[in-house]
Amino acid sequence: MHAITIPSAGGPEVLTWAEVPDPQPGAGEVLIRTVASAVNRADLLQRQGHYNPPPGASPYPGLEVSGVDTATGAAVCALLGGGGYAELVAVPAEHTLPIPAGLTVEEAAALPEVACTVWSNIGADLAGKTLLVHGGGSGIGTFAIQFAVALGATVITTARRAKHEALRELGAHHTIDYTEQDFVAEVHKIGKADVILDIVGARYLARNIDALATNGRLAIIGMQGGAKAELDLRALLAKRGSISATALRARGHDEKAAIVRGVRDDVWPLVESGAIRPVIDRRIPMRDAAEAHRVVEVSDHVGKVLLTID
Repeated sequence: MHAITIPSAGGPEVLTWAEVPDPQPGAGEVLIRTVASAVNRADLLQRQGHYNPPPGASPYPGLEVSGVDTATGAAVCALLGGGGYAELVAVPAEHTLPIPAGLTVEEAAALPEVACTVWSNIGADLAGKTLLVHGGGSGIGTFAIQFAVALGATVITTARRAKHEALRELGAHHTIDYTEQDFVAEVHKIGKADVILDIVGARYLARNIDALATNGRLAIIGMQGGAKAELDLRALLAKRGSISATALRARGHDEKAAIVRGVRDDVWPLVESGAIRPVIDRRIPMRDAAEAHRVVEVSDHVGKVLLTID
């Protein structure tokens, strides 16, 4: 088969479409012939040498895939520890999902990683609450907006102004241009956030606490704004707030399987009803993954950038 390899850490130009050995599925695994994968920020970090795959995972980038189970012919999509940028990928059967009714196999590649990340971090108990989503134009952001709105939440999101119209069309009630506006002041005008989904990390830590409602919770899933920050615990104690910080890729087999089951139960019905749709900015041939990484690094896209195989 062919796969995108990373001969050395560096810029997008290091990504190389090369012939490599076929993966050999182990006990409890299925072999998927890839139709599409999607680009995630973790892939960029792996390319740069900052985020190695967990032990036992494929060395190739790619945290989600859609395609065909080579044994049964069934169309599936899957959450991966790595290996999505390849013509074939072996994955535990418990980490696969059926293609939601109404979607093509290719479109489904935009869902596994974002659905599992969002569901496992903010849960499904959002009715009547206010959710603040940082990076609303990302794959995570566009999914979280739709998911929360479908569950009856009020959604505030931060993004560049050029993306606001698209995010309002997805259901966001309030959009904040983080390049021109103080998101804390804007959130205070609206109320306060019961839940915050944050991809920025250190740079936003204190300000997120300021924007948090009493008994609110902050879920940190990224460190685009740094990894180290000082926190005044008095501010958190005063709000009886909680902070969680999680990464999906390194979780164990059983934990991922439980998350996938939760997504199948809580999220897939919303997708099949049309309340949530995959937001795909563009499709790029997988052999041209370097171009896709450049698009995501610039961050002018809205939603997911797919890598497709004819």
